[in-house]
Amino acid sequence: MERDGWGGGMDSVPDGVVQHILSMLSNVRDVAACACVCRRWREHVPYLPALFFPRNAFDAAAVGGGAADEAIGRMVAAVARLRELVIYCPFSLARLPGWLSMRSASLRVLELRMDAAADKEALDAGYLDCIALATGLEELRLWGVLLTSAPAWGPLQGLRVLEIVGAPLRDTAVTELLAACPNLTDLSLLGCDCSGEVSFSLSMLQRCRLDFLGGGNCSLLLAAPRLQSLEAQGFTWISLQGGHSLRRLSIAKSTGRVYTVDTGKLPDLEFLSLRGVQWSWAAVSSVLQCASQVKHLVMKIEFCGEFDLLQPFPEVDLVDFFNSHPRLRKFEIHGAMFAALCQRNSLKNLDSRFTIPCLEELLITVRSPLNAEQKLSTLESLVKYSVNLQAMVIRISQMKNCHDAADDFFEEICKFKYTNYKKVQIE
Repeated sequence: MERDGWGGGMDSVPDGVVQHILSMLSNVRDVAACACVCRRWREHVPYLPALFFPRNAFDAAAVGGGAADEAIGRMVAAVARLRELVIYCPFSLARLPGWLSMRSASLRVLELRMDAAADKEALDAGYLDCIALATGLEELRLWGVLLTSAPAWGPLQGLRVLEIVGAPLRDTAVTELLAACPNLTDLSLLGCDCSGEVSFSLSMLQRCRLDFLGGGNCSLLLAAPRLQSLEAQGFTWISLQGGHSLRRLSIAKSTGRVYTVDTGKLPDLEFLSLRGVQWSWAAVSSVLQCASQVKHLVMKIEFCGEFDLLQPFPEVDLVDFFNSHPRLRKFEIHGAMFAALCQRNSLKNLDSRFTIPCLEELLITVRSPLNAEQKLSTLESLVKYSVNLQAMVIRISQMKNCHDAADDFFEEICKFKYTNYKKVQIE
């Protein structure tokens, strides 16, 4: 290597600096290229902290002939202090136990795309059991697994983060699997297909994302006294014990109905999002009562009603609502909730002493010109009594009435906007 005016080149760089530079590499193609530069660089490969095998790491011929498995094995064997192993490319599940055994002492992070496994027929044949060999594992991410029965992991005491994506699940398997991970702080089950009752208790859990597919009935029973953030999608019944530390709560169900949500008091809740096609009003009102101190509220529910009967929201008293949520700063209201605040008696308790003290931002989606006078009156009241209001955005969406009433209503909305041009916008 050519030397510069200082009398040295790369050979003069201290070993610690070279090792630090190479430690920033994880893609196996980059690692292999650097190992071919010189003997000195190759000698630092054992100190790499991570290996990442992308989906296109090997061509089809290498995968089919077993060369890919051999290359993965050689790389894992060469990196003596491997802390993170990520495999997205096709591989043989039968070779996984050997790789994990080699680096069981140092491995802390493991991520596998099981949907890319070359022998998919073995997915539910116990090959996940070998993950227990990595006794020091702290983070585990699995894509495309099949969990109709719980893997025999035993207690993974050190596991803090578990993420499973795109997996058919059986409710009993989920319960048993999580019982084997008692010290989780972060749990994500995303794009999973499951029905029945998912029940678990995790005393250390702080963040939880559960995204279950399908329109079937699935219930969630969760006990997590340290939980700070919960996102639950696809559940019909939800029961949360120990939510007093919860700061963010998002509940959604894109198909089917939400019948029951039992959370207990949520004194520290800052963000609440309720979404779905149909909720029972008992579930809606229960969550709103428990979240009296919420600061950011998103209400995007289309209908109420029990079973297959779709009904509008019942009348909601505007004064009572905001008095019950005095710390509300940002409010996103979909058409159904806004219509409930615009009924004949919704403004009957307004008087000069009433104020909405903390509200700063309003996003209101209007989908119908019906009851236009009451809606305009409600908009005017929100601007008048929200003493700290900075912005109100009125979103006209999917206006279904094409008669003159829609044009008249939109014209009145425009007048309202120009009267309050410093605060009000129309989308």
